[in-house]
Amino acid sequence: MAQVQYSGTGRRKKSTARVRLVPGTGRVVVNKRDAEDFFPYETLRMILKQPLAVTETEGNYDVYVNVDGGGFTGQAGAIRHGIARALLQADPEYRTPLKRAGLLTRDARMKERKKYGLKGARRAPQFSKR
Repeated sequence: MAQVQYSGTGRRKKSTARVRLVPGTGRVVVNKRDAEDFFPYETLRMILKQPLAVTETEGNYDVYVNVDGGGFTGQAGAIRHGIARALLQADPEYRTPLKRAGLLTRDARMKERKKYGLKGARRAPQFSKR
């Protein structure tokens, strides 16, 4: 018999996370490493677990994640988004609490492009009168 699993894709900035939820004991595995090893800061690990805390399903699912692109914070946000989407697939009743907590909304903020004549997106060369 095939094991039940739910999947969701999360994105933030340049990061993309493919998340699988499997009924289990609450283990979180990111890129074949434990979440405690992968993320150096406790705040990032808290971000990961927000959807599970909101739906009161901590310890009910094992979370397997494949994430790439971006930095630690972007990856944590992408995983959070993916977990929320996967939980929605597991039980549509979770939609209201997840939506109220703002976990289903894709964070559309991206890095602004560098413009010509400037040193960055908005940073202008130093002004000199002479």
